[in-house]
Amino acid sequence: MPYFVCSSFLLRYIVYPMLRWRYKTNEKVIYLTFDDGPIPNITPWVLEQLALHQAKATFFCIGDNVQKNGAIYQQIINSGHRVGNHTQYHCNGWLTDKATYLADVVTCSGLVQSSLFRPPYGRISRAQIKAILGDEMGIGINQIIMWDVLSADFDTQITPEQCAANVIRNARAGSIVVFHDSEKAFPRLQHALPIVLSHFSNLGFRFDVLP
Repeated sequence: MPYFVCSSFLLRYIVYPMLRWRYKTNEKVIYLTFDDGPIPNITPWVLEQLALHQAKATFFCIGDNVQKNGAIYQQIINSGHRVGNHTQYHCNGWLTDKATYLADVVTCSGLVQSSLFRPPYGRISRAQIKAILGDEMGIGINQIIMWDVLSADFDTQITPEQCAANVIRNARAGSIVVFHDSEKAFPRLQHALPIVLSHFSNLGFRFDVLP
C-alpha cells in the first residue's frame, strides 16, 4: 500500500481539513501515538521505553486486542498515557459500508472509552467522518486524529535505520507521530523508538498525550 511519510498539504487542508493532523504550538512538544495494540511483550516494552524518558503517549487500541489483553490495556492507563478508539477489528473505511463501520467503532467504544478516534490505515469516508464527529452514535468522539509524520514501522521493506530517520528528519514542534505496537512493526520499532526518544529529549523536547 503506497504511503507518504509526511502528510500532504492536499490531504490536510483541502480533502480532510476537519481532521486533526498536527497541533500548532511554540512549545517543544511532540505527540507520539501507537496503533494496533495492546499486544503482549510489545506494548509493555513500549511503556518501558517511554518511562525511561518520562514520556507520555497516546495509544489507539483495537477493541479485539483490548478484550484479549485487558491487563496490558490497564497498564497503559495506569502509566498515565491516553487511549483512543481504533475500531474493534481494524476496519478499512474505504472498503466498509457506513453502517458496518460505525457499528465497529461503537463496539470498540464499549471497551475503549475515549473522545479520540483514528481510522485504521488512515482510510475513512466523508459520510463516516460526518457521523462520527456529529456523534450520531452517542459515544462522545469529538476528534479524529491523523498524523503529520509516519514512522512507516509497518513497512517490512525499509530498514530499522530508515524508520528512525523518517521521524528524526520530519518531526517538529506539535507533530503527531505514528508508530505501531504490533508484531509486524516491532523489528523496526524496537530500533527506532529509543533513538527517537533520546534524540528529541536531548534537543529539549517533551512527549505528551494528545490534548
